[in-house]
Amino acid sequence: MQIYDFDKPVDRRGTGSLKYDALQERYGNPRLLPLWVADMDFETPPFITDALRRRLDHSLFGYTVEPPEYFDSIIKWIYDRHGWNVKRDWLSFIPGVVKGIGMAVNVFVKEDEKVIIQPPVYHPFRLTPLGNKRKVVMNPLKRNGDGTYSMDFDNLAAVADDKCRMLILSNPHNPAGIVWDRDTLARLARFCHSRNIIVISDEIHCDMALWGNRHIPFATVSEEAAACCITFGAPSKTFNIAGIVSSYSIIPDDRLRARFHEWLAANEFNEPTLFAPIATIAAFSQEGEQWRNQMLRYVEGNIGFIADYCRENIPEIVPLRPQASFLVWLDCRRLGLDHDGLTSLFVKEAGLALNDGEMFGLGGEGFMRLNAATRRAVLEEALDRLRSAVGRIR
Repeated sequence: MQIYDFDKPVDRRGTGSLKYDALQERYGNPRLLPLWVADMDFETPPFITDALRRRLDHSLFGYTVEPPEYFDSIIKWIYDRHGWNVKRDWLSFIPGVVKGIGMAVNVFVKEDEKVIIQPPVYHPFRLTPLGNKRKVVMNPLKRNGDGTYSMDFDNLAAVADDKCRMLILSNPHNPAGIVWDRDTLARLARFCHSRNIIVISDEIHCDMALWGNRHIPFATVSEEAAACCITFGAPSKTFNIAGIVSSYSIIPDDRLRARFHEWLAANEFNEPTLFAPIATIAAFSQEGEQWRNQMLRYVEGNIGFIADYCRENIPEIVPLRPQASFLVWLDCRRLGLDHDGLTSLFVKEAGLALNDGEMFGLGGEGFMRLNAATRRAVLEEALDRLRSAVGRIR
């Protein structure tokens, strides 16, 4: 079995990397240590690169059809890891998860109807419906005494009026890294099904459950869930191929599937680019499973390092240990800083680029989101910088 080196330096500057090459535009300083946008600094695994290179060696890139094993590879991967028996006709390529959300909003939500989100949550859940002129309804998560989160079903019942047509679910949750339990998902399914609310379940982090936690696909928890949901997924987070658009939708319900698939086909949004199936097939292989397991163990080590470092050196900052993903939700409220003060501490004083918590909506105030999918040495340097910056304001 090949052993992969996640401490290998990879210089991403000058490659068109959003994470690095947009630092000047987004933060005003191109020299910051970037721990923000959710892709990894680990090299895309060689079996994916090799598969793409083999296709590049045939130097003609005309119109293509999907390889016959494309959807089979997705079906097998999901069944082997999550026990979900996805049928072939439930699947379609989509050109990105956020784009898929925008498409679903346009297909299923009229302009006078509403979309429910559960902040603090991935900000395109709010921005995409708003950008499509739909009203967004907030159903904030409840923060528990131990720093974890729960869904607030009493509030959901209060805010979900007869104009609410869609709820966008982050499963696993971004930024808090929650692996939602079966009872919570089944309760949400009962609520939404009874009110004719479609659930868009963003499961892009589903293959990144940590420390023995297990992802539960929303559609599997009940017949009600399967009847009211559209699931979006991709290998992009797990295998660091976000630049290769390789997303897919899964829709068990005949009625929802017909409407969405017909709209996709009419606009040719269901036709993958040349390299998406090639990368997906390579990722969802036995080699992919070996790489994924090693990557997750390294990420677990990084998250443990962050927790230990903050506890011992920066107790004012409390990381919430994620159950899934490489994103760490930092509770910085003990610092007593407002939004501008907190972002100034990280960016100007510590020289770090993180996502500020207010970006994720209600409940994000006083938090920062840190991307732990980088070399341990980079994290150590970042935390040393942060310790020094906090020390200057104590």
